[in-house]
Amino acid sequence: MTVTASPTSRAAEILSRPVALNGLTVPNRIVMAPMTRMFSPGGVPGEDVRSYYARRAAAGVGLIVTEGTYVGHESAGQSDRVPRFHGEEQLAGWAKVAEAVHEAGGTIVPQLWHIGMVRKQGEPPYADAPAVGPSGIRVDGTEGTGKAMTQRDLDDVVGAFAEAAAAAERIGFDGVELHGAHGYLLDQFLWAGTNRRTDAYGGDPVARTKFAAEIVAAVRAAVSPDFPVIFRYSQWKQEAYGARLAETPQELEAILTPLAAAGVDAFHASTRRYWLPEFEGSDLNLAGWTKKLTGRPTITVGSVGLDGDFLRAFAGKGAPVHGLDNLLDRLERDEFDLVAVGRALLQDPQWAAKVLGDRFEELQPYDGTALKTLS
Repeated sequence: MTVTASPTSRAAEILSRPVALNGLTVPNRIVMAPMTRMFSPGGVPGEDVRSYYARRAAAGVGLIVTEGTYVGHESAGQSDRVPRFHGEEQLAGWAKVAEAVHEAGGTIVPQLWHIGMVRKQGEPPYADAPAVGPSGIRVDGTEGTGKAMTQRDLDDVVGAFAEAAAAAERIGFDGVELHGAHGYLLDQFLWAGTNRRTDAYGGDPVARTKFAAEIVAAVRAAVSPDFPVIFRYSQWKQEAYGARLAETPQELEAILTPLAAAGVDAFHASTRRYWLPEFEGSDLNLAGWTKKLTGRPTITVGSVGLDGDFLRAFAGKGAPVHGLDNLLDRLERDEFDLVAVGRALLQDPQWAAKVLGDRFEELQPYDGTALKTLS
């Protein structure tokens, strides 16, 4: 179903413009941000997951990025209720999700994920698997029970991402997103705080990018040339909100350039509040700087449609609706290309339809209890 918006709505006029990501045309600028849900027993997405994504596509979301899905490596995850992107039953479930989203008029990519040193040994789906990372160091600086990855470990994970990407194209998805943000495995290599290697995978920013770039290159080789590859990254980490990969645009360029050269078609720049400038002397946010430095399309994200304190909403204390004028101004001047909506869309499946239809008074404030359901 296509949502027809009022021609008098500035939001509708700007957000309804299609955008190309390599060979994919996204029908509008609204993206559903990836949000971890734990409603897939055995890692298999069922009818409730299909309906959850299809509802948002039917309401006008142009591109859905699924919740993080574990790639086929024994140390990739730590829950048997988070979906996996490997295995016959799991992929069959995901094929039905993609089909439902397409029938509803949307496009969809899976987010491929390895959590690295975030993993606690003894957790499912593979309880005996160790946590692995660049140096066996957790984001909080402790060594934990994990281990530094060997070359074989690195090669196995590169292969797992490539196999998952090939599967995504085979079962009907429109592209893939690689999760390189928030202190998980790829980000652990990118960040000096967790990457203390002295081989070719550690050292300066370019060397720390080597592992992620190898994954991008392997994914690019495993799929068709026009199949979009999106890379999500962040400065902040789950346990270190003040962490930064780059203190200057020049440092950021050193990290992003090898990723773009390896085959990234678009970057998803994760921030906690999209309206904050990333570096002194410029109003550009992280997505804006990413587009300026790489020339690639970018997705911005961070409390879109919300106001108030970032953590109050997660505590179930509510976050009032935030106006979109600043966001629309930035889109109009091409600071970034797409806008990912997370908690606001989690709360209100009709968020896109209401915004595109100029029905802002109907938007629901976010409540953290929305995390407990697949509404």
